[in-house]
Amino acid sequence: MYKITLPDGKIIEVEENKSYGDLCSSISPSLRKKTLAAIVDDKITDLSEIIEKDSKVKFITLQDKEAYELLNHSCAHLLAQAVKRLYPNALFWVGPAIEEGFYYDIDLQNESINEENLQEIEKEMRLIVKNGEKITHRVLSKKEALLIFKDNPYKVELIENLPENEKISVYEQGEFIDLCRGPHVDNVKELKNFKLLKASGAYYKGDSKNKMLQRIYGVCFSSKEQLENHLNMLEEAKKRDHKKIGKEMELFMISEYGPGFPFWLPNGLVLRKQLENFWYKEHTLEGYQFIQTPIMLNQELWQISGHWQNYRENMYTSEIDNHLFAIKPMNCPGGMLVYKNNLHSYKELPLRVGELGLVHRHEASGALNGLFRVRTFTQDDAHIYMRDDQIESEVVRLINFIERIYKVFGLTYEVELSTRPLDKYIGDISVWDKAESVLASACEKAGKDLKINPGDGAFYGPKLDFKIKDSLGRVWQCGTIQLDMQMPERFDLTYIDADGSKKRPIMLHRVIFGSIERFIGILTEHYAGNFPLWLAPIQVEILPVNGEAHGEYAHKLYDKFLKDEIRVSIDDRNEKLGYRLRSSQLKKVSYIVVVGENEVSNDLVTYRRHGDQEQITVNYKDFIKLLKDEIASKQ
Repeated sequence: MYKITLPDGKIIEVEENKSYGDLCSSISPSLRKKTLAAIVDDKITDLSEIIEKDSKVKFITLQDKEAYELLNHSCAHLLAQAVKRLYPNALFWVGPAIEEGFYYDIDLQNESINEENLQEIEKEMRLIVKNGEKITHRVLSKKEALLIFKDNPYKVELIENLPENEKISVYEQGEFIDLCRGPHVDNVKELKNFKLLKASGAYYKGDSKNKMLQRIYGVCFSSKEQLENHLNMLEEAKKRDHKKIGKEMELFMISEYGPGFPFWLPNGLVLRKQLENFWYKEHTLEGYQFIQTPIMLNQELWQISGHWQNYRENMYTSEIDNHLFAIKPMNCPGGMLVYKNNLHSYKELPLRVGELGLVHRHEASGALNGLFRVRTFTQDDAHIYMRDDQIESEVVRLINFIERIYKVFGLTYEVELSTRPLDKYIGDISVWDKAESVLASACEKAGKDLKINPGDGAFYGPKLDFKIKDSLGRVWQCGTIQLDMQMPERFDLTYIDADGSKKRPIMLHRVIFGSIERFIGILTEHYAGNFPLWLAPIQVEILPVNGEAHGEYAHKLYDKFLKDEIRVSIDDRNEKLGYRLRSSQLKKVSYIVVVGENEVSNDLVTYRRHGDQEQITVNYKDFIKLLKDEIASKQ
């Protein structure tokens, strides 16, 4: 007999050779109908798994947050089964669940997938769901697995890289079998609320030297309503695409002469400068100093930092005076040279040094995407140098600072701790363990829940990643706090302690926006281009009804707005008022001021807020107060 502890503390004794599905049925047949899997001692497990120990068990139903990943993981297999039926020669690589749903990378033997093909695959998937095939789990020896997958070189490579005595997990549904650690739902009928979203190319193992595979994306939800809401959100996201809005509002452009190198247009540069000014002001209040470091530095510096060994393929290089130089992909090494320029006392620490530093990284051309994925961008970088005893309090302070910044933009967030990579890392594991422990403790003291993201730390230290959520509920990676106990050692950074001895400082790397470019892209979609007044490129546009009759007063208003530091434009083209109104709305001007006979005769302002139909007439003084109050509040 095994003792099973349920979430309410109740303990149930279960006989041998019973599965977690059997346990669920014995508790409540109605619960069993809604249950997808079990969480056994914090590990998600198939319902078919046989109980072999005393444990704590919680059942995952369609309403639980864990259901999303489980459904999408299983739906990737459903997709693969349907593809195999329609394309018998298809070879499969991997099909993971991701935050946006799932995908599967498939070698279709030189065939390609279009929108019509996706509909055919969906139809086949629905037939499989209707048949209600059970998903079963088996464990094979390496020899058995190689025999089953002998005709798929992608799976064979996976299997051959496993240890000789490894037990290999596979899942079957009907005629389809796939390598997978699981877990999965117990029947394909649970996967009825799905949608295939798109198909694209993806290199095998992400390496451009390898064969291009077909990647099919999809998503699966617990209910039809959730799926419909998600699809509506995707449609709204298309309307908010920052590339589309950026063109309409004339924020930025990308030229064929510089793929991945954005050009800032006048309106976009205004927006960018407002964001930068806000960044400087807030960091000044937090006690930061500011520096600017060179864009290109000698190869030897990058060898000291470890970038040359670990990041060389992403760096641009050039030869100067018979020496190899690299354009900086990160600001850190230059920042450390600034630190070494002076002697430092323990009394100066923590020393907070910020830099809006322009960096360049070589990205694959296929990965470039507007402002989201570029080859040059400005990191809102800062490096904080401190003593051992200051680490925790400084990280707590930084978490609170990041929260204050995001709150201004109406952005919520979650925190992930990214731990030591499996291979490319520098330093001792014991140092990594200590650093990871300190970051986790600081999060707890700041009152923040923490999710572990194993193996995703940078090569020089673990990090806290801040995943912000926008107005559509989409998640974006932005802020990072990187605890670094390696670089100060490599660069021989020191400070003079109270006893006169030299000590090694601990260092924090951190960004809040991530990059100015990407953050503006995120904000553009978050606000759908309707930026709050303090950020808006054009805060007021003046439209005289008749250029001849009302133009002089319109230009008089224009001059007054400029003197009051309002970003203003005037549209007195020889076009109908309706046409110019639509033009202003397309540019998402915050306030449109219409000047007609009443305004000229009585020295008034008639305005309409973007998105509103109501027109309000006030005197200039009251309108300026309204604008100034709204700008100051950063609503």
